Amino acid sequence: MSKLVIDMMGSDLGSAMSKEAVRLFHGAHPDCALVLVGKKAELADMNDYSLIEAEDVVSMEMGALEVLRKKDSSMVKAIEAVISEKADGIVSAGSTGAFLSASTLILKKIPGVIRPALVTSFPNLKTGGFTTALDVGASNANTPEEMAQFALMGAIYAQKVNHIARPRVALLSNGSEEGKGSPEGKKAYPFLREDKRINFVGNIEGSQLLNDGADVIVTDGYSGNVMLKSVEGAAKDLSGLLKKVFKRNLFSKIGYLLAKKGLKEMKDALDPKKTGGALLLGINGIVVKAHGNSTSEAFKNAMELAYRLSEERVVDALKVGFHA
Repeated sequence: MSKLVIDMMGSDLGSAMSKEAVRLFHGAHPDCALVLVGKKAELADMNDYSLIEAEDVVSMEMGALEVLRKKDSSMVKAIEAVISEKADGIVSAGSTGAFLSASTLILKKIPGVIRPALVTSFPNLKTGGFTTALDVGASNANTPEEMAQFALMGAIYAQKVNHIARPRVALLSNGSEEGKGSPEGKKAYPFLREDKRINFVGNIEGSQLLNDGADVIVTDGYSGNVMLKSVEGAAKDLSGLLKKVFKRNLFSKIGYLLAKKGLKEMKDALDPKKTGGALLLGINGIVVKAHGNSTSEAFKNAMELAYRLSEERVVDALKVGFHA
């Protein structure tokens, strides 16, 4: 049976949102044990679950070193509870930098992993599935050796979670030809090409991100974060532009009514909250970072991701993969 720890206090919308998400998730997965961490007064109506009291909250501006001094915060207590409660993982919508750093320091890296990677999924608009990308912001700079490890971690993730038998792994670049890319990317290329554990298909341009160019895209954290923010921003701006176009006159409004279903499908496909947030891969535990402004549905989706990773035993698979 899976067991997850939930930081109830980290989001912009507070505990009301996370409590609703927990109820929605538990209704779908009554078999999953949940440990909720947060302020006692705010969680008084959640006595059906295991509760850990934490009266402090990590602010969104707090950095990596500051968070470890907040020992009574819901975030730190929740991470520590993964160990003490023998849980499979944790979900939080708190400060990204603080959460990733504290999780790495408290839960520790999987033996053999040089640096953990932040992983997210982009919609594959051709197949209806997902493309895995990493690193998308756990660090700003990465060595070629680290990027080669990201490739293996991403391939194992795609196998276990997206059920792709032999995932196509590509290296993000400014051109598909060998020899293109950033200095680190060009140095990482031979590492990926020579690793027989992965199905490396070469370089990929950003224009192929959503169009089935690969199942796993490897990049350094800086480039990956720029890519992630660009896609999220473009999707949001496109949605706003379409609304403006359809409001021009009576005929465009009629057109909107006819196209409403298709537009909703497009919006849902590009909505980053539908994927449930990002995962820190390479840690001794499942660490899922939900968006800070998550709605109850988005936070539930983050819990769904953690649950799926637990059921598929992804951490165990990574440990085996790094010692094969």
